[in-house]
Amino acid sequence: MDDRIVVGVDGSPASRAALRWAVEEGGLRGVAVDAVLAWHVDYPVVIGPMSAAVAAGLDREVLRGQAQAVLADLVADVAGDVRPVLTEGDARDVLVEASREAALLVVGSRGAGPVRRVLLGSVSSHCVHHAACPVVVLRQSETKSESSEVES
Repeated sequence: MDDRIVVGVDGSPASRAALRWAVEEGGLRGVAVDAVLAWHVDYPVVIGPMSAAVAAGLDREVLRGQAQAVLADLVADVAGDVRPVLTEGDARDVLVEASREAALLVVGSRGAGPVRRVLLGSVSSHCVHHAACPVVVLRQSETKSESSEVES
């Protein structure tokens, strides 16, 4: 096992809470934290009569730049030993791969509705079932506030 904690981030309140928790845990363990933001152009999600035009208009570098800005904002928002990691790919696959070299994987759960969960799947659920290291899932509270609770 490696001496680092990997935390999946996406800019949501749940991922911000996960990053804060991971940084605090990293401080207690004396290990670094990798804040991993996975991004990709998801063409199949673009549907409807304008889908071809919209898909053709997606600029990979613009999307990458936007993801980089979100990651920089997240890392700047916490104090601690955090390394930003921007990776192109599906978040589920990227985080499971990153877990192979980690002591702990931390993810936030936004509590996606049943339709979104069926169509896209749950990143946190996928990580719990496929990660190579222990996983901590911080669930966003029912009030949708910044506070979260740990789910095992």
